[in-house]
Amino acid sequence: MTTDLLEVALRLAVVFVAFLTLPLLVGQLEHKVLAHMQARVGPMYAGGFHGWAQLIADGVKFPQKEEIVPAAADRTVFRLAPAVALIPYFVAMVVVPVGPGLVGQDIGAGVFFVLAVMGVGVIGTLMAGWASANKYSALGAVRQVSQLMAYELPFVLAAASVVMAAGSLGFTDIVNAWQPWWLVWQLPAGVVFFVAGLAELNRPPFDMPVADAEIIFGPYTEYTGLRFALFLLAEYAGIVLLCFLTAVLFLGGWNGPFGDSWLWTFAKAGVLAFLVIWLRVSYPRLRADQLQKLAWQLLIPVALAQLLLTGVVTVAW
Repeated sequence: MTTDLLEVALRLAVVFVAFLTLPLLVGQLEHKVLAHMQARVGPMYAGGFHGWAQLIADGVKFPQKEEIVPAAADRTVFRLAPAVALIPYFVAMVVVPVGPGLVGQDIGAGVFFVLAVMGVGVIGTLMAGWASANKYSALGAVRQVSQLMAYELPFVLAAASVVMAAGSLGFTDIVNAWQPWWLVWQLPAGVVFFVAGLAELNRPPFDMPVADAEIIFGPYTEYTGLRFALFLLAEYAGIVLLCFLTAVLFLGGWNGPFGDSWLWTFAKAGVLAFLVIWLRVSYPRLRADQLQKLAWQLLIPVALAQLLLTGVVTVAW
């Protein structure tokens, strides 16, 4: 019994360290990619060689900022909101495997569990917007919730397609059932899943509810210092989770041409993280009507068609 508890504690500790480290690495990668693609000189100079200390500079900056709570705010909800937005991503990462046996806790209904937990994060955004006593923050929170409602459906339908193909809700079973020809067969579902996930995370070009250049960061307008940093950490944690989910569900996870290894999972997730940043640089922000049109008129029909195709192929096979 003691050995089992120690093993669980060790696995959770490893996941927690990864949860704190990987989002920071993605943030550092974003600094560098944006610096090269948009000629941003700032992130290339901190610390000297290639701006290696930019991440450290950010870490020092946020704790020094003044913590401000609006006078009319609901202080309890205002302070709890960043944690509510962040914790679901840690809980979800616990059940996502990166290699054979390399998982915090392998559960049979892992896909269902992750999809359910990820939907909780938006409650933190809603809490932040409502508790700020700022009409513009509340409006940004409502916009974000409406966007989540539109993109949650194609997100779940796309995941259901690969679940149906593998005949299991377990991540390990899906990776074991994966075949290279799934890259073509499940490609539409993979694209829908990835795009819908970006929209749920409010990543550009789907960041209309936040729009920091126009509406001053939407529901997070009144946040400063470490609380604001926690919302940023939640965003990057969501990117890490989305990339690993896409790699495990649609790209074969640790399956690779030169043998199975957790390195393949990290390599695939790393390429997807670069793609997330590349999309931010390459495409303008979508309007609210364009966001809804993309979800309801394109992604959902494609996801439903893919689900139908998967059902027919699965039965015929």
